[in-house]
Amino acid sequence: MNKRVPLTGNDAGAEALKDVNPDVAAVFPITPQTELMHQFASYVHDGVVDTELILVESEHSAQSACFGAASAGARTVTATSSQGLLLMAEICAITAATRLPVVMPVVNRAISAPVNIGCDHSDSMFLRDAGWIQLYCENSQEVYDTVVQAFRIGEHKDVLLPVMVCLDGFIISHTMEGVELIGPEAARQFVGEYDAAFRLLDTAKPITVGPLHLTDYYFECKRQVVEAMATARRVIVEVGKEYGRLTGREYALFEPYRLDDAEVAIIALGSTCGTAKVAADRAREKGLRAGVLKLRSFRPFPGEEIAEALRHVGAVAVLDRSISYGLPGGPLFHEVRSFANGGAVLVSYVYGLGGRDITPSDLQCVFAELAARRQSGESDGVFRYIGLRES
Repeated sequence: MNKRVPLTGNDAGAEALKDVNPDVAAVFPITPQTELMHQFASYVHDGVVDTELILVESEHSAQSACFGAASAGARTVTATSSQGLLLMAEICAITAATRLPVVMPVVNRAISAPVNIGCDHSDSMFLRDAGWIQLYCENSQEVYDTVVQAFRIGEHKDVLLPVMVCLDGFIISHTMEGVELIGPEAARQFVGEYDAAFRLLDTAKPITVGPLHLTDYYFECKRQVVEAMATARRVIVEVGKEYGRLTGREYALFEPYRLDDAEVAIIALGSTCGTAKVAADRAREKGLRAGVLKLRSFRPFPGEEIAEALRHVGAVAVLDRSISYGLPGGPLFHEVRSFANGGAVLVSYVYGLGGRDITPSDLQCVFAELAARRQSGESDGVFRYIGLRES
């Protein structure tokens, strides 16, 4: 029988890693991720798992160790945040292009400067085109469930890509709530034994890792990653449905909330989706048919499916907890807009940088503005900030 226990998001991530029992974990501390791998390290110390724990001197070294271990055929994990992810960036790109399905919880945190340890999505968005699958979690339960699923998704023979499981720093990572665990036996049965596509140390099938590809083959290698990412859209849904049969919690590329008859809607990533659901409920109490589209998979990006889900909605706010310099709005807004097929008014809202709070009242105001735009048909000034002090 599944067990329900109180866990922080970091503990939920560590619990999922423990239940899967990976072969290798390369670890380095950074706030607010530190507790996740600290807890997992205690499982290694206590003999609960038989994972080889590699203690390194930097995040660049952590991802390098992951690259080596995964190349040798080991099921491999790490975790990081913020500047740590940026320090890994070089090896993250190499890991994806080499088709190594490393699993990495990323505890989202602002990037410097100035120094800030609060939550925003600047770190994972910085690597949105590094070739990694990116899955975002609303709460601790989703952290546990998504980390378990990440192994099946990334290791699928038609995917073979690394996976980031993104959870909001402090808001999820350090907040305790009830989490239902499936336990080690069910988790290991679900992910199965790891059968690596290739192994650097298999002398019977020698391979080259890190080859030089100039103009003759480089382009084709990059196209393979494009195809693998496209296939991941199907695999994420298939794995999410199978996990749903096991647990009663089915996962897809996104989750609609009260969207069927919505006149206005919010699209968001991460913990803010819970806040948006509360705001939608309150808006409906006042007669405004409001809905939410919680995006789970940012990479691969389900643009066509989102456009179809929002086809009947008159006005849509796209919430970004990060910003694109030189473009009005945030990266999620521009992804959504690239698939918009006319009709709906799209408005970009940037919010919460550096951990600044977002409340249901803030999002009720967003719904009210969307309703006014829907009535007027106004599409000018499609870029807004929430909670920014300015004249």
